[in-house]
Amino acid sequence: MGHSEGLHRRSAGLAGWSELAGRRDGLRGAAGLEMRAMAVEFPVVHGHPNRLPFEGVLTLVDVASDKAPSGAKGHRVVLTRAAAEAALPSLLGMAVDYKAGWDGHDARQKCGIITAAELDGQKLMVAGYLFARDFPEMEAKIQGSGATSNLMGMSYELADAHVADMRAQVWTLTRATFTGAAILLREKAAYRSTSFRVKRPASVGRRVAVAR
Repeated sequence: MGHSEGLHRRSAGLAGWSELAGRRDGLRGAAGLEMRAMAVEFPVVHGHPNRLPFEGVLTLVDVASDKAPSGAKGHRVVLTRAAAEAALPSLLGMAVDYKAGWDGHDARQKCGIITAAELDGQKLMVAGYLFARDFPEMEAKIQGSGATSNLMGMSYELADAHVADMRAQVWTLTRATFTGAAILLREKAAYRSTSFRVKRPASVGRRVAVAR
């Protein structure tokens, strides 16, 4: 099972996991690593033309970024696991956005929503839906070819971030609130180990969309 199916399936199907507000659960992976996960459950609508499932690695925890993210004044950053875990609830319901050129953030160009988040080892995994009918160019770019999709990554958006020592060469973030995420070329992200992919659901018959 791919991570996308796993996150979406767990968010929709595990007893005691969600209700509309979501709830935190501690899980144990096969290697004994503790995972933290949260999800918001949405009603299943088969063949919804504007819901395209996605999954990705948003960032790494307890690992210094490969380069300085926007707003860090040239400093590489480390998001601590404790900070990421405490901020998991703030990810749910936040938007994903993209910028023309796929090289940065545009918080006003919201093209999807995050419905699940999971800390799996050092990876902060997210899943959700793109608004595929509203942004057809998204799927065309990301799924155009395997090579293209492997080039896509993610970058988080934060507010209320607390830096342990502003004088340090690498800033350590000990507290933050997630306000969204951007989809961009992996080489443009602060963490080059991020990833993003979409999964087209099996179509059921032929549909004609009618705007009312």
